[in-house]
Amino acid sequence: MRLSLTKTFIIGVTLVLLSGCSALRLSYENGPTLAWWWLDGYADFSREQSPQARRAVDQWFGWHRTTQLPGYATLLAGVAAQITEPTTPAQVCRWQARVREHLEPALDRALVQGADLLPGLGDAQWRHLEQRYAKGNAKLRDEHLQAQPDERLKATLRRTVERFETVYGRLDEPQRRVIAAGLAASPFDAEAWLVERQRRQRETLQVLRRLNAERADRDARIAALRALAERTESSPVPAYRAYQQRLADHNCVFAAQVHNATTAAQRQAARDKLRGWEEDLRALVAAATAPATVP
Repeated sequence: MRLSLTKTFIIGVTLVLLSGCSALRLSYENGPTLAWWWLDGYADFSREQSPQARRAVDQWFGWHRTTQLPGYATLLAGVAAQITEPTTPAQVCRWQARVREHLEPALDRALVQGADLLPGLGDAQWRHLEQRYAKGNAKLRDEHLQAQPDERLKATLRRTVERFETVYGRLDEPQRRVIAAGLAASPFDAEAWLVERQRRQRETLQVLRRLNAERADRDARIAALRALAERTESSPVPAYRAYQQRLADHNCVFAAQVHNATTAAQRQAARDKLRGWEEDLRALVAAATAPATVP
């Protein structure tokens, strides 16, 4: 299950977990509020709709904290145990597959809870969602579709370096050149990405409107959303599916090249950071499952 809005929400939660050990616990504690603001920004819930949507967000976080964070912590521990050693593209791909497997239950849970909110939504929400899509697409164009190829590559390089430095710390110039070479060889196509993104958005709006117009029951809504999610993950456009596979293969090679270009000290720093994130996740779980103190 990888429905566009739901996937974006879960990825947002995951990125919170990469904000650094000192901020992780506080960020996650504030997760329900931040998630509500994000969700309402897309759906623009009415006063009558808001209480149910807020409960759904709170319920999702309560479930996620106790059932999913332990698995994330175990995953981080596994990566930390191997990150000081050289790696291969095949190993990177295996870890990426494990991350997807760990995200799947959370994505599906959000989808099922989202299906319960659909009957209360209507044309006002669909228009607002369409406007948010347009706003997001305009931002994507600004950030990823600069008119000049060198400007586009420079912006991509900056973002990519920042992501790697989140884990490894400061990168030197030779390491940045490794990243630049990998990006130059990448099959990533921002124009194709935008076209596919817009196709997904159109289909999402069509499906949501149809489900409401047909007054579909809960099982039918969930089934339709899961089918939509599958088409979001695996595009019905054969050429785009082939492109996705080429890009995924390249990214595994690319990530392995960058990791293998890091120093022993950088890998040690990465291991320490991952272990810190793991400890914070386990602390969040322990706090949620600890018995209440009687005053």
